[in-house]
Amino acid sequence: MIIPLPHTSTREIASKLVEAQEHYTLTTGRVLTLIVVADVADDIEAILASVRDASHEHPSRVLVVVTGDRSAPTALDAQLRVGGEAGASEMVVMRLHGSLADQAEAVITPLLLPDTPIVAWWPSQFPEAPSHHPVGALAQRRITNVGAAEYNVETVYLRLQQLSRGYAPGDSDMTWASLTLWRGIVASALDRHPHEPVEAVEISGPAGDPAVDLAAAWLADRLAVSVRRTDCDITLGDTDLNSVADPTKGDAYFPIRKLVFYRANTDITVEVIDESTVRVSVPGAPESLVALGMRTQAEVLSEELRYLHADKTYAHALRALNRVSYS
Repeated sequence: MIIPLPHTSTREIASKLVEAQEHYTLTTGRVLTLIVVADVADDIEAILASVRDASHEHPSRVLVVVTGDRSAPTALDAQLRVGGEAGASEMVVMRLHGSLADQAEAVITPLLLPDTPIVAWWPSQFPEAPSHHPVGALAQRRITNVGAAEYNVETVYLRLQQLSRGYAPGDSDMTWASLTLWRGIVASALDRHPHEPVEAVEISGPAGDPAVDLAAAWLADRLAVSVRRTDCDITLGDTDLNSVADPTKGDAYFPIRKLVFYRANTDITVEVIDESTVRVSVPGAPESLVALGMRTQAEVLSEELRYLHADKTYAHALRALNRVSYS
C-alpha cells in the first residue's frame, strides 16, 4: 500500500508509521534502520525494488531521502509504503526541497528506530568521506557504490582514491561486495596441488571498471607480489557478453575476464568462458568449470546488510590500490 503525504512533517510521518504498523504491515521485528541517500536523477523505483527484495532477509525501517530542487520553496513531500509495496519492511520516501535539501539528518533523526543498528547507503553519488557526512555520522555501516557511474578510466580511479582517503571502519562498497563469490573461487584455485609461491599476477577486464581495480588491489595486498592490471573487452568471439544480462534487474556481465597466477612451474588461470561459467586451469590437473554470474543489486545489498562490522579486507584492498601497475 502506498500512502502519499504531500507537504508533510516528520511528526505526521511518525504518526502514520504507527498507524501503518497497526493496520497495514506484517512487520513485527525490524532488525535495522536503512537510510538511502538518493539523488533526484536516480531511478528511485529501481532502488526501492532492490531494497524491497533485500528486506525479506533484513526486515527494516527504510528511510529514503531524495534531494530535490534547492531553489524551490522549502517543503517535505513524503510517501509511506507498507505491505506488498515494501516487502518485509516499511518504507518512507522523502523528497526534500529548498533549504531542507541540505538538512537530511534533521529530517531523518526523529524517524530512526531506537536500539537498532543504522546503515546508510548511497546508491550512486557519495560524499568524499562517508563517515563525516551528516547522515553517515549517524550510521554504523556506510555503503557506497563506486560502480554506479558510467565507466570512465580517470573518473573511476579518482573515485576509488577518494574512497581510500575517506575510509573509516564501517565503510563498504557494493562493487567490492559483488566480488565475494569470485574471491572464493580464486582462493580455492590457490589451494590446489601443487603448492608453489605466486611470483606475479596479471588480471584483465574492461578499462574503467572498478571491480577489476579492487580485485587487483586485493590480490596485491594478500599476495604481496607484483599485480598488473590489463584492459580487455568482455566479449567471446563476436558476442558482447553484457548483452546477455537482464538490464531491468540491474545485472551486468561479470567484469573480470581473466586472471593468471605466475609461478615457477605451474601457472594458474581463472578465466571467464561464457555468460555464467569460469574455467580454472592448473597444469597437470583436470580443468574445473565453476558457475559464476553477476548478482543483482538486491543480492549484493542483502550481503552488505548481513555484516555490520568493519571490513578489514576491504580497507587493506583500498590501501593497496597504488601498488597495482597498469598496462
